[in-house]
This record gives sequence, structure tokens and C-alpha cells, in this order.
Amino acid sequence: MSATKFVLVFGVLLALASSALALHCYQCNSLQNPKCGEHFESDDSLKTDCNRVNAPFYLLPLFNGRSVNATGCMKQTMEWVANGGKHIMRSCYFGDIYRTETGCKPDPTNFNSRQLSCEVCKDNLCNSSPTMTPFVIGLVFFFGLARLLS
Repeated sequence: MSATKFVLVFGVLLALASSALALHCYQCNSLQNPKCGEHFESDDSLKTDCNRVNAPFYLLPLFNGRSVNATGCMKQTMEWVANGGKHIMRSCYFGDIYRTETGCKPDPTNFNSRQLSCEVCKDNLCNSSPTMTPFVIGLVFFFGLARLLS
């Protein structure tokens, strides 16, 4: 096999491998798309390859300005300050999924709404559920079992 063909085949295999390992999350806001609300309606147009998404600008100082990959998916429930109305935001999550105080920070320039909750999960498209309680229960069960066995 010629060197050119080898490089081409290697490049295609590398591209396929990286897309297979990519984390995918739903990315939407119920203010712009009602399907994104509490009663989520899956739609292919809402799926995002998190390897192609940058961390929000306001989180960059936490990562010392360096580029980081998404580590999970996130669902934030926000409340309008003025009238108490709620909306849902789903996106890629950046940071330690077990220490969400960093990655769940809301945009500090958004004075119109405040965060009520932030749920994080690590599997592909896992931010579609109305609540990610099964993830939290599994996490508690895992640590409880580890403590019992140690």
C-alpha cells in the first residue's frame, strides 16, 4: 500500500474513532423551543456533538483560559426574576461532574433569571429526562456500596 493510501485510510479511521468517542448532548432553551421544556420532546436538531462546543466564556478563568472538553450533559432550570416563570436550558457540561458547583455556574451577565437547579449526567443524550434522579440514586448507591465493602 502506498504511503498516500495509508495516510488516507489512517485519517478516515481516526475520524471515525473520534466521532464514536464524542459525547453528544441535547442543546436547547425552552424560551426559543417549547420542545426543550420540562416535558422534553426529542428532536435530532437538538443533538450536539460536545467536542465541537467550547466552554462558556465565563467558565474560562476556572480552567486557566485553556480549552477543555465537555465531560457530561447538563439540564438547568431557571426562573425569571421579574415574574417567577420557569424555563429549561440543556447543554454540554464542562468540569467535574461530581463537583457541580463550578460547571453549573449560570452566566453572570444574565440578570433576568436565576438558577433553581442544575442536573448533570455523563452518558450520551442523558439530559433529555425530566429529572436525572436515577443518576443521583445510582451515584449514592455506588458510594454506599463502596463504603460497605471497604
